[in-house]
Amino acid sequence: MGVRRFGRVNWLGLRTLATREVMRFVAVWQQTVFAPLMTAGLFVLVFALALGRGRSEVMGLPYLQFLGPGILMMTVIQNAFANTSSSITGAKVQGNIIDTLMPPLSAGELLAGYLAGSVARAGLVAVVIGTGMMLVTGAGITHPLWAVTFVLLAALLLGGLGILAGIMAQKFDQMAAITNFVITPLSFLSGTFYSVEALPEPFRSLSHWNPIFYLIDGARYGVTGVSDASPLRGLLICLLVVVAVLYLCWRWLKSGYRMKP
Repeated sequence: MGVRRFGRVNWLGLRTLATREVMRFVAVWQQTVFAPLMTAGLFVLVFALALGRGRSEVMGLPYLQFLGPGILMMTVIQNAFANTSSSITGAKVQGNIIDTLMPPLSAGELLAGYLAGSVARAGLVAVVIGTGMMLVTGAGITHPLWAVTFVLLAALLLGGLGILAGIMAQKFDQMAAITNFVITPLSFLSGTFYSVEALPEPFRSLSHWNPIFYLIDGARYGVTGVSDASPLRGLLICLLVVVAVLYLCWRWLKSGYRMKP
């Protein structure tokens, strides 16, 4: 075995991998930044104007103001997941995953490098959509620190899930199945467009088992100051889930599961 000559952390390799992951989505900003903005605008147009024109307040908020944080977090979730999952799956399908596995990068450095891309993409999308949301609703952010915290947790959680999905999937069809049948339903059925308190049982209780519900609810608390569940409880649950998912990512990257022959 060779000797690491660059200290306990390969900062050069980590920075190079993180830069590559960031440049992947920056190079196609029309798809990664402009397209989510257009999608968010369409959601607002359909739900707020078509369905919400005569709708009463939700949780004491105008429907458009209630809807904004949910759409923002749904977009953050989808982009954070897409960044890591597409990177790993594309590299495996094209056969160049070896270019990532061969350099002297530990499992922790690989994990940090991939997550850097997801966090950067999610943060950029959140800033763009959040700015547009404030311009449309005319309302500011009630608790900025809470909002930023839940956006960061969403980027880490979905970035980690994207790594797991990318490792599991052997082709793009399998990745599409995971996105369509797992990620999209979880993000839509988590209080994005409605308050879960309006759901009948057992769907109301089942919603509280969905970690994405706490991400969206926490972000809504950060932006508007109201929430379905305790934001502190949501924060603790999200932290536990993020730690568990990232630990599993580290174990799989360390063992080379489904990535090394």
